[in-house]
Amino acid sequence: MARSPRAADRVDGAARSGPDRGPAANGLSIKMGGLAARYGLLAIWALMIIVYGCLIPDRFLALSTLQTIVGTQSSLLFLSVAVLCPLLVGEFDLSSASVMGLAATLVPVVAERTDVWTACAVAIAASGLCGVLNALLVVRLGVPSLIVTLGSGSLYLGLAEALSPSGAVSLQDKRLSHLVTTKIAGLPLSFFYCLVLCAAMTYVLTWTPLGRSIVFVRSNREVARLAGVNVGALRATGYTLGSVIAGLSGVVLVGTVGGFDPSGSPAYLLPAFAAAFLGTAVVDPGRFNPMGTLLGVYFMATGIIGLQLLGYTGWVQEAFYGAGLMVAAVFTTLLNRTGGGPARSLTA
Repeated sequence: MARSPRAADRVDGAARSGPDRGPAANGLSIKMGGLAARYGLLAIWALMIIVYGCLIPDRFLALSTLQTIVGTQSSLLFLSVAVLCPLLVGEFDLSSASVMGLAATLVPVVAERTDVWTACAVAIAASGLCGVLNALLVVRLGVPSLIVTLGSGSLYLGLAEALSPSGAVSLQDKRLSHLVTTKIAGLPLSFFYCLVLCAAMTYVLTWTPLGRSIVFVRSNREVARLAGVNVGALRATGYTLGSVIAGLSGVVLVGTVGGFDPSGSPAYLLPAFAAAFLGTAVVDPGRFNPMGTLLGVYFMATGIIGLQLLGYTGWVQEAFYGAGLMVAAVFTTLLNRTGGGPARSLTA
């Protein structure tokens, strides 16, 4: 006998809820899962601070430690924002760290033949061209982004190593160092550059029609195209802008440390992605966002520096970056399952 629509709704609702879970239990589960996804990362961060503060109060709670955590992550933060740009439009760029390494190598090499400011301009322009090449292959020709950027990352790394056949390169001009490392309130100028960049991107994404179009493209690329959004242009801009910011990261890095060994650039890729993905667990849960990425960088810096002060070295960074990426995936999965926020898939 056919069921009435109301009876069918009751049966279907019971099947979704399970035999032992009523509406109140389901509601409580959803609420708790949403709270865990939204505030779990902040809770873990607070717990880390409390534990480190109890174990090594004299060293971890010192002002110098806070300045180290905040003031030594500028190049990584720039690179994390570079990684974020393609992610905002539903793309991946695995070449960002290599672009950063190419820029950090170009600055000392070109500065030997001209002035440091011309060298910085050349490095940033070359980085932009790297992004244009990625965009051409992915957006125009339709080659999968993971394949293209994995290959181009190796290409850019090879070019950087070709420019520095003896290994590390050094910068003798101190003007760039002063522009990057001069301190205000105990923090280098590069930190404030990062803060302004993240704030500007947040404004664009939140309050402008361009930002709404970017969110639309990431949510549903085909629907955005049918609605008149120039999807291809936004995707290409994501790659190009990301590479330009990766070039800035390289400039900041060489200005901070006075040189660079291009063979070390791949080590920066995992922490940059980990920070971007951790950012989806805070500020605007379920979505990639600049301020969340900033917090993700300092969450990881807090954990790593605390472990180093406890005497753990060597393997700590790689293990913590990998764990951070897993934590971000867990929180976002919880958010997707519970409907606790505007969650989006973390894959392109």
